Amino acid sequence: MHPSDSPTPVKKKADRDNPAPSANRLNIADRLQTMARKIPYQRAVVAPLERDRLGRPGYLHLTFRQLARESDQVAHGLQKLGITQGTRTVLMVRPSLDFFILTFALFKVGAVPVVVDPGMGLSRMAACFRQTRPEAFIGIPLAHVVRKLYPGFFKDVRIWVTAGRRWFWGGATLDGLRPETREPFEMAQTKRYEMAAILFTTGSTGPAKGVVYTHGIFDAQINRIQEQFRIAPGEIDLPTFPLFALFDPALGMTAVIPDMDPTQPGKVNPHRIIEPIINHGVTNMFASPALLKRVGAYGKAQGIKLPSLKRVVSAGAPVSPDNIEQFTALLNSRARIHTPYGASEAMPVTTISSREILSETRAMSAEGMGVCVGRPIQGIDVELIRVEDGPILTWQDDLKVADGQVGEIVVRGDLVTRHYFENPDAMSLHKIRDQNRFWHRMGDLGWRDQQGRIWFCGRKSQRVVTPRGTLFTIPCESIFNAHPKVARSALVGLGEPPHQEPVICIERTPKGRKADPEHLTDDLLWLAAGHKLTKEIQKIRFKDEFPVDIRHNAKIFREQLAQWAAGEPQTFREEPGWTVPFKSLMNLKALLKKTDRKGAPDGTHQQEGSDTHRKHVQ
Repeated sequence: MHPSDSPTPVKKKADRDNPAPSANRLNIADRLQTMARKIPYQRAVVAPLERDRLGRPGYLHLTFRQLARESDQVAHGLQKLGITQGTRTVLMVRPSLDFFILTFALFKVGAVPVVVDPGMGLSRMAACFRQTRPEAFIGIPLAHVVRKLYPGFFKDVRIWVTAGRRWFWGGATLDGLRPETREPFEMAQTKRYEMAAILFTTGSTGPAKGVVYTHGIFDAQINRIQEQFRIAPGEIDLPTFPLFALFDPALGMTAVIPDMDPTQPGKVNPHRIIEPIINHGVTNMFASPALLKRVGAYGKAQGIKLPSLKRVVSAGAPVSPDNIEQFTALLNSRARIHTPYGASEAMPVTTISSREILSETRAMSAEGMGVCVGRPIQGIDVELIRVEDGPILTWQDDLKVADGQVGEIVVRGDLVTRHYFENPDAMSLHKIRDQNRFWHRMGDLGWRDQQGRIWFCGRKSQRVVTPRGTLFTIPCESIFNAHPKVARSALVGLGEPPHQEPVICIERTPKGRKADPEHLTDDLLWLAAGHKLTKEIQKIRFKDEFPVDIRHNAKIFREQLAQWAAGEPQTFREEPGWTVPFKSLMNLKALLKKTDRKGAPDGTHQQEGSDTHRKHVQ
């Protein structure tokens, strides 16, 4: 009998799933086993299927009991293959049932998943792989096609696993890893401070960095999220950002995988987001600001209401009050939109709800005070220190600036990461030692008001330093964003500090694109001259579409805009994900999808329903 089947403790086997409390021993997969015993028949993960002739969607799901058992099975297979405690393993699987099974199986064997955004482009992705020197690679067929085309990127990998159909490459398959035995897996005895995963930043303002997550940090994140947002087991989540979906099983929430391209949240089909919310009674949703805006505009125009939603969490970039107000029209009166602040290295740090934003801080933001990101969550220390571009090796209290003064945001706490993977340069620039603890430098600028709230003013690297003073991006942009023909704006600097010339780049609304550019320029310059923050800005540039990050489609790449505004070749550009030098790869991708419908030709074992599902994740 599997331990998750039994309502009472089973000696030895139960101990493996729920070990005795220890100050050091911790594996984040313990939480899945706990939920498998507490709520075994609740759905853990729901994935979309093809639609029927009337357009009605079908769904596959795994209960908590099934997810625990299947991840145990795959863990046995991974261990037999040689993926064991400490094995750095690239995981390139799209949001799916397999994504959850594999991730928890890797945690159970004590391996270290290496997670990189495939949308960041091959050259930057390759740099991440070179930095982490992975020993194993688990990916969908398309990922294996790319690695065969660029073998130099993966020269340290010795174990290959295909999640789906294996074609002209070797290695194991995910289905082939599942042994016939249903015996529970004896989880690796990992420690609280042991490396659990390497998650790469987007690299939106520089090279992507490998952030080291320990089992203890994951555990602290789950505790803080549950406490802060009062999430209860039995809730239903629509996680539109794949990595955040992995918190759901640990929280006892059902994760409903949305039918969308997670690398393009700003171009999502709004119906494909609203439909599962209504079909499944979703209570919680994560949405980037870009997705929130698109779905909110559609829902408001259609008069749609989403009464089941209790909370919406939006992060990744500042969320405008107009965006929040628009989406609020879809919610019931008790529901709230939360906009937590954080980064890959520390999330969440602060948070604020829609009620406070719309009733109070909105007007202050419009006056150029920045974006209020709220108060620190429990257990997190936040300070503002003087702005320094170079390393700060040790903490001194005289680094702190007074309330009301702009400084760099620094944080510490049990969910704040302490290390980058083998990256001493990043460590020196982003970590400050404070005896046996560390402060993390967020690289963001802000100030604290008398109520203890933090106001975000932009990235430190993107401030514009002129002979007459320093301009901060978010406060200045808010002045221009108030114009009805401006969709959004971006402040950039031409030249080198402290002699930069400020330029405001404008992305226009549809009405703005129809307006006479000279008249609109005059309007914007008149607007700038009337405010002390922007009176120095004398140059306006119009751009049809701003370059944004691949993860949330919300962070503006101001470095690229600065090069464009200066008429320079763009040396820092966002590559399309999975770029290859010939068009036939896309034909191969279509062929892989088409032939997968016929079943695996090599006779590998197919789990019930898995082949149907796999057609949607190739």
